[in-house]
Amino acid sequence: GLSATMSNYLITEISKTPNIRVRAGTEVTGGQGQCSLETLTLRERGSGATETVPAAALFVMIGAEPRTGWLDGRVQRDGQGFILTGRDLDRAGGWPLERPPLLLETSMPGVFAAGDVRHRSIKRVASAVGEGATAIQLVHEYLQASPR
Repeated sequence: GLSATMSNYLITEISKTPNIRVRAGTEVTGGQGQCSLETLTLRERGSGATETVPAAALFVMIGAEPRTGWLDGRVQRDGQGFILTGRDLDRAGGWPLERPPLLLETSMPGVFAAGDVRHRSIKRVASAVGEGATAIQLVHEYLQASPR
């Protein structure tokens, strides 16, 4: 279902919109059109059956699954795999230094995380972009404070 990966307000809006059909267990395998999107090719994961349907738009939702398994044992993550940063590290007891972690700093001092991959992130593009810019500033701050 949608509730595991999507905000309640968005689920409500989708359910109220008559021209949106949610197809669980289905993936987009292709898109076609002359000057813009006209059709999508869909594959039902269970049966493998494919279908071509008319479509004028495709919205891709990313960030619901953090894909951080490769960080296992390197930086601290929550139960869903989102990276703990800043004060959340103090709360979880995952910060190794005397100084407090910087806002977007992970449990590995000097390594920062921004955007949807962070625990308790806002999950919006504008927020991720802002966090990315903030992370750059924090890297500069970290490097200035580090002994050479």
